[in-house]
Amino acid sequence: MTRPSHDTPAGILAGLELVELSAFIAAPLAGLSLAQMGADVIRIDQSGGGLDATRWPLSREGVSLYWQGLNKGKRSVQLDLRREEGQRHARELIRQTGMVVTNRPDTAWLDYESLRQDRKDLIMLAIRGTHDNRGAIDYTIQARTGLPFLTGQATGESPVNQMLPAWDMVCGLLAASGLLAAERRRRETGKGSLIRLSLEDCALWMLSNLGMLAEAEIGEEPRRANGNDVFGAFGCDFGTGDGRRVMVAALSNRQWRALTDATGTAEKARHMARALDADLDTDAGRWQARDGLKLLLAPWFAGRDYAEVAETLDRHRVLWGPYQTIRDLVTSDRACSPENPIFARVDQPGAGEYLTSAIPLDFGGERDPGTRRAPVQGADTASVLAQFCTDAADV
Repeated sequence: MTRPSHDTPAGILAGLELVELSAFIAAPLAGLSLAQMGADVIRIDQSGGGLDATRWPLSREGVSLYWQGLNKGKRSVQLDLRREEGQRHARELIRQTGMVVTNRPDTAWLDYESLRQDRKDLIMLAIRGTHDNRGAIDYTIQARTGLPFLTGQATGESPVNQMLPAWDMVCGLLAASGLLAAERRRRETGKGSLIRLSLEDCALWMLSNLGMLAEAEIGEEPRRANGNDVFGAFGCDFGTGDGRRVMVAALSNRQWRALTDATGTAEKARHMARALDADLDTDAGRWQARDGLKLLLAPWFAGRDYAEVAETLDRHRVLWGPYQTIRDLVTSDRACSPENPIFARVDQPGAGEYLTSAIPLDFGGERDPGTRRAPVQGADTASVLAQFCTDAADV
């Protein structure tokens, strides 16, 4: 694979080299983030394919679209990591690149202190399930956070997990940030780093940052599920006359005025506010009056088809979005098309041509097409070993 140069925006990290020993989401996402900015990321898997080599969704040909999506812009190497020879080559790749990210279980040959004997300024980021090194995945972390009890309809009693692996995503992006921070320190001081990052701690960090832990500890009432309502403000979904649904929100006074102007409900809303003793010029007042406001607004949406609703809301600059399926998104939404500069149609190996994204960071100019293409699993083994390992002939 041709690496992007510093002359392209995607090549802003050109010259940075990284070994990735990983599976699933968090660690591969860290490597992907760096690879799509031009770093040379070498993913190493067990010969025959790693744990996520065939993870769903699959193409018609049986190729993992999941694996391709999380490994764009990388080089793919497969070694028999159960044998000493494969471990030795993996260690040599780590020694020469000087940086490794992994979520593999602790093993003697991949121990940081052992690897440091080969290179004193090594940077290693190790992702674990919990701070005390127990196993965990996004879904089990979700359950512990309590958020599934805030997800779903207000009348529901059972917890509802969200399907988006949010904590894996937070963890992967933090891992990329941590690697870049450690690399900067190494350039300034010559020191390496062992960075430990727990998936569970990523979730707890965000709950703390959002005030949710403090709310649970010192708040007067526990928060409850509120369906699609935006907590502490006004935001909810409405049905149009032709069966579509839209999400509407007003998080500022300007946005609230835009919504009531668009729907012609400003005067009625003021009467309702007086009756409820609610100040609709505040988030708290709009939250307090939300049930009445939904009843007030719903007939306007129900009396118009989606096209008219969309045109009117756009004209008044209302904050809104349509509910649609992922297939609707990819087949009919201009934001998810080559009209958006992050996207291009790419012929991915073994899967055919489909819409593929570059990193959304815009450094100016064109994005390098190589950062959108996924490697064939293991296809770079020979070339990588020839580049980095002098005794590669026995692999």
